Amino acid sequence: ASAGFTPAFQAVIPDVLKGEEDYTNALSLLRLAEDLEQLASPILAALLLTVVSFPILFAGTVAGFAVSALLVMTARLPDRVRAEGARFWADVTKGIRIYTRTPRLRGLMVMEAAVAASGAMVYVNTVVLVKGRLGLGEEAVALAFAGFGAGSMLAAFLLPRILKRLDDRPVMIAGAAVMVAGVACVPLLGSLAALIALWALIGFGFSLTQTPIGRIINRSAREADRGAVFAAQFALSHACWLVTYPLAGWVGAGAGLSMAALVLAAIGAAAVAAVLRLWPANDPEAFAHNHDNLPLDHPHIGGQRKHIHSFVVDENHPRWAAKL
Repeated sequence: ASAGFTPAFQAVIPDVLKGEEDYTNALSLLRLAEDLEQLASPILAALLLTVVSFPILFAGTVAGFAVSALLVMTARLPDRVRAEGARFWADVTKGIRIYTRTPRLRGLMVMEAAVAASGAMVYVNTVVLVKGRLGLGEEAVALAFAGFGAGSMLAAFLLPRILKRLDDRPVMIAGAAVMVAGVACVPLLGSLAALIALWALIGFGFSLTQTPIGRIINRSAREADRGAVFAAQFALSHACWLVTYPLAGWVGAGAGLSMAALVLAAIGAAAVAAVLRLWPANDPEAFAHNHDNLPLDHPHIGGQRKHIHSFVVDENHPRWAAKL
């Protein structure tokens, strides 16, 4: 259900908010809301369980989802440009094809490996670090996760101003590097205060890396293809988590948490290095290109094989190249 809802939700935001500044603010608010939910919902659930039973709590959750669905049904959304009809398999794989043929998206795909490697250390091994290494209880686990959320929320709050001054690429690469460096410091941990501070640093890098993703996808696909590319982003990023989650647990259980941190940091560092190579520093949205793949009377070129416009991979531009 999440895999169906999330890409559709992400794809509709730029339809509603056309201006880049409004869109960036919306992405930051979305990141803040998600972090706040992760912090508040366990506390709220624990408080509710002191006065109601589990079945009532779950029934309330179901009711909440039903109300959310009704609110979505009553929302008025702009009409979307429909994609041209194609064979079923071509439709299914369209997002992946656009993703793998666009240099900045290939870099984004590899960056998700760095994010997943660093995030897995936090999500999988925080409990073990707090209870096993530090010998503390549930309250300390909550504080550690709160540190991660606080760092992420701070970055989301600052990002609209940061992205007015800097491009997405250096901001996202810096965020990934901060996450990897933070995970590499895990073997040095010796106190809860140090763990909270380090998790806040990793959370800050996490938000720097994840919040601008919508901006990158928005400039890399036509409106009609945006949903397919967001779906590809969802699938590919979760494929990375599918690998790093069990890896964090298996290495941590078999060789210790310090070794798990170093292995995950090494994966993250290799991914960041690959991003620097795959995602060009000079990455204009529009550039001149030739169309040897289309007849001169094709409406897209109007008798001129060479022209300039915002370039995205689509049926007229099947690959990323100056000459098609």
